[in-house]
Amino acid sequence: MPQDRPDDAFAWIDAQRERRDRAGLVRRLSPRPADSPLLDLASNDYLGLARHPEVTAAAAAAAQRWGAGSTGSRLVTGSTELHTTLERELAEFCGSEAALVFSSGYAANLAAVSALSGRDALIVSDAGNHASLIDGCRLSRAEVAVVPHADPDAVRKVLGAAEGDTREEAAEAAEAAEAAGAVPARRRALAVSDSVFSVDGDAAPLAALAAACRAHGAALVVDEAHGLGVLGEGGRGAVHGAGLAGAPDVVVTATLSKSLGSQGGVVLGPARVIEHLVNTARTFIFDTGLNPAAVGAALASLRLLRREPERAARVRTVAMGLYGRLTAAGLTAVRPDASVVSVRAPSPEQAVRWAADCRAAGLLVGCFRPPSVPDGISRLRLTARGDLTEEQVGRAVDVIVKTAPTA
Repeated sequence: MPQDRPDDAFAWIDAQRERRDRAGLVRRLSPRPADSPLLDLASNDYLGLARHPEVTAAAAAAAQRWGAGSTGSRLVTGSTELHTTLERELAEFCGSEAALVFSSGYAANLAAVSALSGRDALIVSDAGNHASLIDGCRLSRAEVAVVPHADPDAVRKVLGAAEGDTREEAAEAAEAAEAAGAVPARRRALAVSDSVFSVDGDAAPLAALAAACRAHGAALVVDEAHGLGVLGEGGRGAVHGAGLAGAPDVVVTATLSKSLGSQGGVVLGPARVIEHLVNTARTFIFDTGLNPAAVGAALASLRLLRREPERAARVRTVAMGLYGRLTAAGLTAVRPDASVVSVRAPSPEQAVRWAADCRAAGLLVGCFRPPSVPDGISRLRLTARGDLTEEQVGRAVDVIVKTAPTA
């Protein structure tokens, strides 16, 4: 164990590194070449569009016309006509009134959660939510209640209890407001959830969550990072599939870096919500706008998906094929609701070794372990892609089964 020295400001980093080493939790970058020989079941390129000729050509054309960068924040010089077109077409595709594009899906989640809550608000957050939603809750300065995973009744109970706790205060505030001739303010409350959870690939019970929120006048914020392009009619997302698209109390966030094969993020919802974000969301106001090449690529992917909606169904077919073959071979996997297939590993060390053995055999898979997983269970994380052939799926299953840990 390294000893702290008065002149060593970062000696604590060495101690943390040693703890990670002992726990088998060290992470390392693995740069990939432009043309990797590995069969890829690790990326989030669900529709296989990141290298599609139409998409890459659109990215190049946008860079040629608009420049390599957006040159400033969206409120200064960073909004182009291309951004506006993408926002309009995303809103139309997803069934929302309006949309706002951000530089990343992470930034979009920080914006939606923090700008729609605040110090006096209540946020009810699913225990399995993505880190970006969790960080949005932390930055909001709101009261945050973390509820068990995919449990609408728990959401309803928290909202109901909070409503009961504040009923007397609300009555007093109403009397005071009435005396002053003003409208009393109601405590803001919202529930936040992924539509498809990134670790196990299971879908949230969105209709029940929306009902729980409406019973107590709360809003619902749903992250469609893993739903857009995969679920719903033609890939319009789980919110659309649940019949909640365009609802006045539902806000949707999404990334452009998964199914659309580009980069960036978006918030979709009522026009007044989007106008509010333009004026209050720090990750919009103080961040450089998404670069034109990424905007052009995302727009091309969206139009391609509209033209070929069967791509979404193909992703789900591939995911179920992987799940069926792996479980038939005796491995423990979670039945996928979208594109993510989670395969359990005995330990963090064995998960890392399993992924490395797969790579040595020509297959690239994801490896999730603590602290990235809230339940402490390590697993291989496979991402189905709509452009995988049956031969490739079979080859991937063979490698995973042959390299599986024996204990």
